[in-house]
Amino acid sequence: MNIQDYKNVFVFAEQRNGVIQPVAFELLGKARDLADSLGEKVVAMLLGYNVKDQAQKLIEMGADEVLVADCPELKDYITEQYSQAAYQIITEFKPTIVLYGATTIGRDLAPRLAARLNTGLTADCTKLEVADTEAGDKQFRMTRPAFGGNLMATIVCPNNRPQMSTVRPGVMQKRQREEGRAGVVTMFAPKFDTARFKVKLVNTEMKCSCNDDIADAKILVSGGRGVKNAEGFEKLQALADTLGGLVASSRAMVDAGVVDHCIQVGQTGKTVRPELYVACGISGAIQHLAGMEESGYIIAINKDKYAPIFSAADLGIVGDLHKIVPMLNERIKKEIEK
Repeated sequence: MNIQDYKNVFVFAEQRNGVIQPVAFELLGKARDLADSLGEKVVAMLLGYNVKDQAQKLIEMGADEVLVADCPELKDYITEQYSQAAYQIITEFKPTIVLYGATTIGRDLAPRLAARLNTGLTADCTKLEVADTEAGDKQFRMTRPAFGGNLMATIVCPNNRPQMSTVRPGVMQKRQREEGRAGVVTMFAPKFDTARFKVKLVNTEMKCSCNDDIADAKILVSGGRGVKNAEGFEKLQALADTLGGLVASSRAMVDAGVVDHCIQVGQTGKTVRPELYVACGISGAIQHLAGMEESGYIIAINKDKYAPIFSAADLGIVGDLHKIVPMLNERIKKEIEK
């Protein structure tokens, strides 16, 4: 392998039902920074069926070029079909870096490609940067939590290309959309080995009832073990409605079956950075803090004055959330009516 043959920063532009996922735009923002540091281009890989009209959106969000594989075999995400198409793109165009969203799709696709490409993969990165080495070279560094979030590990991949990482939605920030930005759209026709297609999608059933994504919310009212039950979350929902926000949860309430996983915040849930995060009955385990500590303003409500959540909060209220949340809701309503 001649590392000098590899250049440009690639982003897997995940789409579902023809809609590009927000994490793709977040990754383009970070890819733009990395590519500028390396003096290279940002290239988006868009795989799907009848999706080529979405390419301009990727260009306006930071891509210099979009490689589009648009064919019926890629209509729905099936591992083998997507792996073959992405593998062919990567081997032909030889990117130095490839970024994926740490979604259900990205977490399935990225490691399979890493195995086929004989390269490394750093999962769930919270920081990506290009740094100068003592030898005067540029080095791509990937940082992720380790040992349950108690340690941050910085990982490099010096001898193999491409260098690959997954990043959770909400960790990186989108760039401002530049309408009318010029770029190149290149169509790519994968050559599929259909003999390896062993899985067929028979039916898709959506079990989650969530209509909004907490990762996009500006205000979140989040509940933990102290909320106790669905009736407790109704109080949080009332406050969220008054504030114009959404309800979120810690892992404890998801594991208890009280709320859906799609609103879970934390290391095994989603990473959020709202302008206001109201943590109700959340103790503040490091796994939860990893998913919300970048919030603009954090209010914590907890009966335990020694709860770790208070160390991350801008404002702490010690008391019973079941009494405080309704009182707070009524007070805010009166202030709004003035």
